[in-house]
Amino acid sequence: MVTAAVIDRGGRLLVTRRLAGTHLAGTWEFPGGKCEPGEGREAGLVRELREELGVDAVVGALILSTRHAYADRPIELHFYRCEIHGEPSALLGQEMRWVARSDLDALEFPPADAELIEMLKAG
Repeated sequence: MVTAAVIDRGGRLLVTRRLAGTHLAGTWEFPGGKCEPGEGREAGLVRELREELGVDAVVGALILSTRHAYADRPIELHFYRCEIHGEPSALLGQEMRWVARSDLDALEFPPADAELIEMLKAG
C-alpha cells in the first residue's frame, strides 16, 4: 500500500522526482511512499514526509484511492490532502518543485497518477 501527499501552497503543488535506481526512476510524483507492515496509511504518510522532506505533516481528506497494475507489480495508491509545517528539503537528493496545476502536463508522472492529475487540472 502506497500513500502520497497533495500539498498546495499558494496555488502550487509540491512534486518530487523519483531517484535513479528506483521503480519508475525519473518520473515526477507526489511525495509519500510505502506503508510499513502494521502501519496505518496516515501514519505512514507522516513518516514518509518526515524522512523524505524533513517536515511535519497534518494529513487531511482522502482525495483518491486507485489501483494500477504495472508490468512488474500491482500497487494500491491513496492520495491525501496534506498541510506541512516547515520548509521542505530534498533529504534524499531528489529533485523537488512547486508547480501550478496548469503546468502538471509538462511533467511526466507515473501512469497510476493519471486520474489524480486530471482531477487536479480540473480544479
